[in-house]
Amino acid sequence: MSGGIWRHPGAWAPLVMSLAALVVVVGHLVFVGTARGTDEGASAHLFQLLIAAQVPVVGFFAIRWLRRMPGHAVGVMALQAAAVAVACAPVWYFQW
Repeated sequence: MSGGIWRHPGAWAPLVMSLAALVVVVGHLVFVGTARGTDEGASAHLFQLLIAAQVPVVGFFAIRWLRRMPGHAVGVMALQAAAVAVACAPVWYFQW
């Protein structure tokens, strides 16, 4: 039954968005480096949009699945939170 919850985009879309945000940060590190710019660039805005856009997706997922399959839903949400933390870790480390 746990495979059934992963068929719904609310379970895996935030993970993909966190991965995309991490790719944006790593790409910025590779191509620009760790130096701070005078202005936030496109990569910073894209990162912010990818992270912020997860909030309604996770909220909808929680509303829909926490009552139906609480154990599986909490596990998926914990994985989603861990993915956000991994994507944000370089930003926190370099204090951008």
